[in-house]
Amino acid sequence: MRKISFMILVLVLIATITACGNVSEPTNSVSSDAEEITKASADASVAEENEKTQNASFLIAYFTMPEDVDTEGIDANSGASIVVEDGVIMENVEYIAAIIQQTIEGDLFQIETTKTYLLDHEPLVDQAAEEQEENARPELSTHIENIDQYDTIFLGYPNWWGDMPMAVYSFLEEYDLSGKTIIPFCPHGGSGFSGTVWEISNLQPNAQVSEDGLTISRNDVADAKDEIVAWVQNLGF
Repeated sequence: MRKISFMILVLVLIATITACGNVSEPTNSVSSDAEEITKASADASVAEENEKTQNASFLIAYFTMPEDVDTEGIDANSGASIVVEDGVIMENVEYIAAIIQQTIEGDLFQIETTKTYLLDHEPLVDQAAEEQEENARPELSTHIENIDQYDTIFLGYPNWWGDMPMAVYSFLEEYDLSGKTIIPFCPHGGSGFSGTVWEISNLQPNAQVSEDGLTISRNDVADAKDEIVAWVQNLGF
């Protein structure tokens, strides 16, 4: 009788141990499943961000002084110079725009006017000052057919007399950039952006105007390629 009771007790213990083992397995399985779900969610988020970056459309719009202007004796108010790379002569705004385009593969767009700007430096500076005094809006000769295709707009211009060239005002007033990100870049002769970032925000109140724009001395532009590339990359593009 004792032997039978002992055998029964052994069987009960075995059944209990087996049951405990079976209970622990689903716990491990649930934990493993949770980890896989978390990882999959993280991977999906990264993929989504990458897709957004790849699908983002960039426009690099810029206004530049005539590239064959005599730049000798340029003063701090006009903020102009030229860059020569591989035998190609570019005005510094144009050069920065080209480096941005090489980095993110956006579309380049030069803001041009129907009115011809003078090629000699001093008359050009006087012409720019006169336009500012008149608060002029020069008529543009170049236009963008579908501005809606762009999510982010890099906007470049020289600092003329502490302000944007008036042609840039014409550009900003021609298009509704609501919901878009505007990133300014501006070579200068010592004044930085002056108040131009505020002016852009004032003209496009429903756009997001970046405070991380690039302002660089005209004297440093020719040697600033690495700086420009790093700036674009640090923006997350």
